[in-house]
Amino acid sequence: MASQQLVRNNSIRNIAIVAHVDHGKTTLVDHMLRQAGTFRANEVVAERVMDSNDLERERGITILAKNTSVVWKGVKINIIDTPGHSDFGGEVERTLMMADGALLLVDAAEGPLPQTRFVLSKCLERGFPVVLVINKIDRGDARPEEVLNEAFDLFCDLGATDEQASFPVLYAIGKLGIAKKQLADEVTDLSPLFETILESIPLPRRT
Repeated sequence: MASQQLVRNNSIRNIAIVAHVDHGKTTLVDHMLRQAGTFRANEVVAERVMDSNDLERERGITILAKNTSVVWKGVKINIIDTPGHSDFGGEVERTLMMADGALLLVDAAEGPLPQTRFVLSKCLERGFPVVLVINKIDRGDARPEEVLNEAFDLFCDLGATDEQASFPVLYAIGKLGIAKKQLADEVTDLSPLFETILESIPLPRRT
C-alpha cells in the first residue's frame, strides 16, 4: 500500500496562488484549465471559474479557499486559490495546509501590494518554495525589471531563506494565456509555467 501511495504522490503537485485583487489570478487560472484540456473544445465555460461565490464575483475578490486541478504531462496540479489578505487570516491558514508551494502573481506595473504581504509571509513561514509570475507585461506602464527587484526586496524583508529568495520568475500575459521565462522569449502558451511548477514545487509531504 505504501509503495502504491508513493507512486500516486509522484504524479501530484499542490500549489497555492497568492495575488492582490485585480492582478489577474482568476484569468490566469481560466487559461491554465483551458490549455490543460480540462474543458472540452465545444464546452461553454464561464470566465473567472474560481470566483464561484456570488460576493466574490461581484467584488472580484477571493474570500473562500477553493481548489481546482489540471493534468499536465501526466501530473495532476492541484491549484488552491487563497484569500488575498489578513482579513481572512483563518481561511489563509487553512488553505496553505493543503499546499506544498506557492505561485505569487504580481502586476507588472503595480508590483507587490500590501494585501500580498500577509499571505506571502505565511507561505515563507511554512518553508514553501515560491514561483513569481509577473503578469500583464503588455501594459503600457509595465516595468517588469523593477517589479522583480521589488519582489526580491519583499522576500528578504519577510525573512525568506536563501533558497526561497532564489525563486524562479516567469513573465505573463494572463488574458492571452502565455508565460515566458525571459522577456525576449517567443511563446504561444503557458507551457513554461506548467514546466516551472513541475520543476519547482515539491512532491506532497503527506503520505
